[in-house]
Amino acid sequence: MTGRSSTRTLPASGGGVIKRTVLPGGLRIVTEAMPGVRSASVGVWVGVGSRDESPSVAGASHFLEHLLFKGTRTRSALDIASAMDAVGGEFNAFTEKEHTCFYATVLDRELPLAVEIISDVVLNATISGADVDVERAVVLEEISMRDDDPSDLVHDEFSAALFGQSPLGRPILGTEESIQALSRTQIHGYYSRRYKPSAMVVSAAGNVDHAEVVRLVRRAFAGRLDHGAGAIGSAAGLRPERRTVSTPVEAIRVVGDDTEQANIILGNTGLSRMDERRFVLGVLSTAIGGGMSSRLFQQIREQRGLAYSTYSFSSGYAGDGLFAVYAGCQPGKADEVVAIMRSVLDAVASAGLTAEEVERGKGQLRGGMVLGLEDSGSRMSRIGKAELSYGDVLGVDELLARIDAVDVDQVNQLAADLLGRPRCLTVVGPFGDHDFDTAV
Repeated sequence: MTGRSSTRTLPASGGGVIKRTVLPGGLRIVTEAMPGVRSASVGVWVGVGSRDESPSVAGASHFLEHLLFKGTRTRSALDIASAMDAVGGEFNAFTEKEHTCFYATVLDRELPLAVEIISDVVLNATISGADVDVERAVVLEEISMRDDDPSDLVHDEFSAALFGQSPLGRPILGTEESIQALSRTQIHGYYSRRYKPSAMVVSAAGNVDHAEVVRLVRRAFAGRLDHGAGAIGSAAGLRPERRTVSTPVEAIRVVGDDTEQANIILGNTGLSRMDERRFVLGVLSTAIGGGMSSRLFQQIREQRGLAYSTYSFSSGYAGDGLFAVYAGCQPGKADEVVAIMRSVLDAVASAGLTAEEVERGKGQLRGGMVLGLEDSGSRMSRIGKAELSYGDVLGVDELLARIDAVDVDQVNQLAADLLGRPRCLTVVGPFGDHDFDTAV
């Protein structure tokens, strides 16, 4: 590969444009201009998450997210915080199963500062032993908070029951034992091996100019762009499609907890994120549990008043995925709620959805997507995650067209396949191990 970069322009909506550049060594930059706004959001997306961890470093990706804010070779943690506060900026990060993102939203004129600080944090963290000890206590507190919130805990427990001891089944936060055991050497080694520009995407949206963003990123990554290795292409840095499980590892998992509410998830394996049926799944999920007219909401809340919160959700990973429904209810009503969940999924699997339900689902999906992209931060997140996950970014109009193209036959064919798979029931609440043995 030569030292030249590759740039192309993509269609967008609302008068803006999406542009994409690949720098030497595989660092990808995507931007979306939003005429009329005065904000700018920028994120550095790293293709590293809890799925990349071996059991000996479980929780390292999230631990590292904390540590990168503690200081760099030229900035202390206070320097970083003060610089962003001085311009009224928002600076944060999050870790998922397959990626970590560091992002900031600032006034458009402060974009150079935001790019400089985020890049410094991601590339030049010191990760001192003292900082590891301080943040270890913070992460342990975060794990305790998760354990004290059964509506959060049930999601981690469902993943563990579905995917078992595979990386997708382990919690992003790690465990108390794994966090206590992690050393500074292990974390710094993980950082040095994983945080490479070829595994990163820089995304920016708002009142931004693509050429300026590229110039700022080049300057911030100076000396880190490998001009002698790698390849320019849309598939650079994408994860290989690898399947972890085909059926749930556990059919039933009950986590006894002295709570006043039962938190319930019933679901199964789903679609990989590269599956072309993912737009069909979006419509199916929305119709089942995505709104007030959905089957779950109507049967569990509106008709019977059994729960305040009930919904469906799905996640797609490289080679794997999940689909599930959730409800929180009084413990005495748990059996009835589980029975309704099961009956809704069985009915849709066998008889499908009506044309009216599919059209409502499409409309809700379209509206939710567009309304969720009204600010620069959400636009930055969409294009950054798309580039990291797919090696390409679809414009909003093209996404809407993909949803419009979904028809009732596609939805019902997917329902028969997906909802007929073996299920996993996970319950957190004041129950014993065998209270739901006949529920699935």
